[in-house]
Amino acid sequence: MSEQAEQADAAVETPVLDRYECRACGYVYEPEKGDDKYSIPAGTLFSELPINWRCPVCTAKKAAFVNIGPAGTASGFKENLNYGFGVNKLTPNQKNILIFGALALGFLLFISLYGLQ
Repeated sequence: MSEQAEQADAAVETPVLDRYECRACGYVYEPEKGDDKYSIPAGTLFSELPINWRCPVCTAKKAAFVNIGPAGTASGFKENLNYGFGVNKLTPNQKNILIFGALALGFLLFISLYGLQ
């Protein structure tokens, strides 16, 4: 039971800075950056925003936002991360590098065929 208490204390000490996305316009509130338009300082959690806070892009209410998790995590449902060839565990940036790197490599191989005569 002491392990559970220590885990609970650790969870309270380091809150996860989840990002929230506006369902109306796609604006993402990131606690690390805050909100300059409404003078919200960096590090302010979404739950700590004032009740009358609105989306700085489309002025949607706070209820129009959905939790999309912390930055740099794998996208998708947690139960689907173990399927496939391991690409489900990649972050969106890693997936972009993989996709566009493969396209660039394929293009270079295609262009190299002109060197064969």
